[in-house]
Amino acid sequence: MSRIIKTIDLKDEASTQALGAWLAPFLRAGDVVLLQGDLGAGKTTWARGLICALLGDTEVPSPTYTLVQTYTAPNFEIWHFDLYRLKHETEVWELGIEEALDDGVCLIEWPERIAGLLNGTELVVALNIKNGRRGADIIGNKAWKARIHDA
Repeated sequence: MSRIIKTIDLKDEASTQALGAWLAPFLRAGDVVLLQGDLGAGKTTWARGLICALLGDTEVPSPTYTLVQTYTAPNFEIWHFDLYRLKHETEVWELGIEEALDDGVCLIEWPERIAGLLNGTELVVALNIKNGRRGADIIGNKAWKARIHDA
């Protein structure tokens, strides 16, 4: 059962990137991170922070048009998916997600497009804008909570 592990106020783009960077050291091959939030909530900005924390200063474009971008980190491949334009969840197999799930780390924007394929072990980063203020909830199961407990 997943629960909120951490709630964070995000003042600006830099704090959103910093939140992504904060999670980077906890990731392992096979992890799946679901990035939830409305358009403009900061999903790609968050992913940029995480990827740059692992790779240094590198270009991290939004995968909106390519649907997936891959990056080689020291211990695993990072697969950054944007599923907004998927019409059916089975289309995700054409993007190579099976390979990504085997030995990579998946960052998935618009995960509700493949909800039927998810198993509940994923970490969720729910980015939100409420009353003009930005925030994020980090949601995970007991294993995720134990992994990032002291952070």
